[in-house]
Amino acid sequence: MPKPLFILQENDGAVLLNFPHSGTYVPDDISGKLNDRGKEVPDTDWHVPKLYQFAKDQVTWLQATHSRYVIDLNREPSGAALYQGQAGTDLCPITDFAGNEIYLPGNVPNTEQRKKQYFTAYHQQLSAQIKRIKSRHGICVMVDCHSITSQVPRLFDGKLPDLNLGTFNGLSCSPALAKTANEALQNSGFSFVSDGRFKGGWITRHYGRPEQDVHVLQLEISQSCYMHEAKPQEYDPAKAKALENVLEKLLQAINAWALTHKEIIR
Repeated sequence: MPKPLFILQENDGAVLLNFPHSGTYVPDDISGKLNDRGKEVPDTDWHVPKLYQFAKDQVTWLQATHSRYVIDLNREPSGAALYQGQAGTDLCPITDFAGNEIYLPGNVPNTEQRKKQYFTAYHQQLSAQIKRIKSRHGICVMVDCHSITSQVPRLFDGKLPDLNLGTFNGLSCSPALAKTANEALQNSGFSFVSDGRFKGGWITRHYGRPEQDVHVLQLEISQSCYMHEAKPQEYDPAKAKALENVLEKLLQAINAWALTHKEIIR
């Protein structure tokens, strides 16, 4: 029996957490074509749902189960690059972040078939949840939840800041919401940048329509903040606790903003 594409938990609130890159499952027909490196799915957003576990009963929760090596749910479906002139990753990756091949020789992913089978179904559900929340509250706020290894020379120089907020240069959410999120993340004890190397992927850019009261923020977290980056990629509860506290304050601030904004637009 095929594994479900996502874990969904609906909530009556206005906030949606989306986890497009936390899945590790690779169907057998794809796994058999991957080399040893590919089977390790090294570019997973390890343990990100665990960081936000405190909020699971407070928000609508949509979590991908399949690896980004099956399909990258946060890439432009046409295959167009997100960051022009910078190294990036594909809708159906054929290398890892370091540029290493992940497929056995002679195997090439069928991108169109995977889009139909995986990408479309996931985004139909994501769109449906945004519509449901907005129909109930007049507003939907989505946080697209990510993490990445703190040093990836092919993608960025040096060590990544701990917390990387993306609003697509202010286009994916209200300026007031961006200000609220910035204030919650600044002076948190973690290094922070807004709209730096990671401005928001396709999900942030596609769904963020503040003029229609759909507001999207992406938060990319450096994995050095909460886990052991070397294999095995283990969660470090002691290290993660301070980060969990910051994320809890962030979501409290976002919820408070959403409640206030909802009253304004009524």
